[in-house]
Amino acid sequence: MLYLWLYPLASRYPVLNVLRYPSFRTVAAGLFALLAGMLLGPWLIRELRFRQHGQSNVREDTPESHQKKKGTPTLGGLLILVAMGLGTVLFADLSNRYVLAAITITAGFAFTGFLDDWLKLSKRNSKGLAGRYKIVLQTLFFLIAIYGWLNAGNWRIGNHFPYVFADFRLDTTLTLPFVATHLFHWDMGWLYLPFAWVVVVGTSNAVNLTDGLDGLAIGPTITSSLIFLVLAYVTGTTLGVELHGSHVNLAQYLYIEHVDGVEELAVFCAAMAGAGLAFLWYNTYPASVFMGDVGSLALGGALGSLAILTKSEVVSAIINAVFLVEILSVMLQVASFKLTGKRIFRMAPIHHHFELNGWAEPKIIVRFWIAGILSGLVALLSLKLR
Repeated sequence: MLYLWLYPLASRYPVLNVLRYPSFRTVAAGLFALLAGMLLGPWLIRELRFRQHGQSNVREDTPESHQKKKGTPTLGGLLILVAMGLGTVLFADLSNRYVLAAITITAGFAFTGFLDDWLKLSKRNSKGLAGRYKIVLQTLFFLIAIYGWLNAGNWRIGNHFPYVFADFRLDTTLTLPFVATHLFHWDMGWLYLPFAWVVVVGTSNAVNLTDGLDGLAIGPTITSSLIFLVLAYVTGTTLGVELHGSHVNLAQYLYIEHVDGVEELAVFCAAMAGAGLAFLWYNTYPASVFMGDVGSLALGGALGSLAILTKSEVVSAIINAVFLVEILSVMLQVASFKLTGKRIFRMAPIHHHFELNGWAEPKIIVRFWIAGILSGLVALLSLKLR
């Protein structure tokens, strides 16, 4: 917003020229989101505690040690969303279709999570919104983002169908980490759409499953957002370097996909990281507030959208390795029990398995954070090792 309003005045006020640089606006968005979250946190927590007084926000199917956390307010994800939204709206180029697509998915998945949290609180149980309705809403907002913003201005009237896309802007190609694009570059065509849906919706629900301990989900989320910040910048920037005597952009130099304009998502990523750090201040063990589905589904949706928009779909499995392991542990547990009647883990998701094995909650959290950092660094290595 500030970019669209103030940058045109740069000819009159040269100091505003800094707004043209995504690097400046990226740092500014992250810092602003962090400060906004820190300032809003105490007030929001007081409001949530007052409005949820006496209500249980702890799932019944969790270890016994979690029951002592009853009374801790939920819906803390609103703090992340407000701070993140302010940082993005103020410093991102809101005419950029990739930014609008990421905002749409994040906001839509936040709405889905809010419905789930509201039903849990109003009905005074831990069931919330039925899983099938969550999937339906997530699919709806995914399609709005893909078919709406990524095709904005490209509609035409067909002879048999009222609306047909004249120019589908979503890149349907798939690349692999550690493999140069000229060695593997598969255009999936329309198969890409269900694949992208799995990435976005799967990541959203994986983050939701990980949000079971104080600070467990937000730590790897911050790491992932910072890794995607780097990927967005090098994927979209036109910054030139010399390669074999030729002048090429960073994406060509690193043998990755170049997506023109996607560098603007670095601002979105920085706002997410800043807001996440502010929330972690209040969510770290022992938590003063829980994230709730409004936060976990939204952040997971944001990470999933970043994966497809920056053409990092496969490498996102490395970036989000902690979330992937969590959701796989649930899938394996369910499959094993249905097929053999036996459980692989003492409890799923896997962080509960470690709890029941006697690991202290802070130890699990920090070790998962370390795992997230390591997986993020491996993802960064894939940029150069091709």
